Amino acid sequence: MQVLDRRKALAIVPLLRLAFRPFFLAGCGLALLAVPLWLAALNGSLGDWQPAGGWLAWHRHELVFGFGLAIIAGFLLTAGQTWTGQPGLSGTPLAALALLWLAARIAWLANLPWPLLALLELAFPLIVALLMGAMLWRVRQKRNYPVVLVLLLLTAADAVSVYGLLQGHDGWQRQGVLSAIWLVAAMMGLIGGRVIPFFTQRGLGRVEGVAPWPWLDWLLLAGAALVAVLYAAGPALAANVWIGLLFAALTLGHGVRLWRWHDRGLWRVPLLWSLHLAYGWLALACLGMALWHFGVPLNPSLAVHCLTIGAMAGLILAMIARVSLGHTGRPLQPPAGMTLAFILLNLAGVSRVLLVLWLPLAGLWLAAVCWVGAFALYAWRYAPMLLRARVDGHPG
Repeated sequence: MQVLDRRKALAIVPLLRLAFRPFFLAGCGLALLAVPLWLAALNGSLGDWQPAGGWLAWHRHELVFGFGLAIIAGFLLTAGQTWTGQPGLSGTPLAALALLWLAARIAWLANLPWPLLALLELAFPLIVALLMGAMLWRVRQKRNYPVVLVLLLLTAADAVSVYGLLQGHDGWQRQGVLSAIWLVAAMMGLIGGRVIPFFTQRGLGRVEGVAPWPWLDWLLLAGAALVAVLYAAGPALAANVWIGLLFAALTLGHGVRLWRWHDRGLWRVPLLWSLHLAYGWLALACLGMALWHFGVPLNPSLAVHCLTIGAMAGLILAMIARVSLGHTGRPLQPPAGMTLAFILLNLAGVSRVLLVLWLPLAGLWLAAVCWVGAFALYAWRYAPMLLRARVDGHPG
């Protein structure tokens, strides 16, 4: 970077120097707000206040398209700088994108008129996809083109959900959200398949990493994308043996990956075992869906929460805990309390998926308390890092 560029970069307020800063904070803030609001609504504590589509629709939509997409945007728009060697989004354009995300969240909560809500909601993922596409296209980095495709499919899934909201069709809203959840799973498989073995190798000081199997990577990406399409179109909503076989294949593929990546030393490193456990939840979610499609009397909601709490939120917390350290110039040693945060989030998954089978109310409340505790610990320990300049004096 030239000196002039460096001076300009350092003149930007730290929060707006790279996308991970505002979006990790914003996503964490929504995670802290969404679950207590949902429980308050279930408890009847919010009176007549209803967000767009009602509280159930808001709960399932915002934890994917609000929380999940904020973290994805922050990670990708930051990683894009490393992948392509081009400056990442910063300054006023980054502030405008963050405000667009916030405006969409307010639109859902305040139940604003549908044309404004739809415009705000769909503009955010589409702009993120276009920004990533432009960055990758400039250097013709074909390896990461699938990332843009998944972002565009997420925009389409959000459109299905918004259209269901406008039509008062709860089924379409649900299909859009379930489609998006499995698109996030596809993104987890794509990005996690690269970074988890790499981080494990680097974190344990191994000379050689686990060689990737490109054929397996592509099959898992295509399989998760197919599941997302089947949810958006409707067939995956009913038990089907063929779809069960697809989920069984995904279970096997993710399980093989975990087996190949495993190293006994990782259990001594919280930044590593948290990643591996999150990926394990993804395999478990696929197994649960396979069993349901094969006719086992399981509630598919349990598998969905394996994916959303254990896998999606688990991988998010593990990734942002590491990325926030690296991109603020700090050693990869998580601050005090983060090991507890990882434990709490996994306990939230266990409570929501297993404990609720015996103690429904206690399981639900324990899951909520653990969820809030995990993200509160991240906010407490990492907000000062995200709001301040890098400790090494570099831009970013």
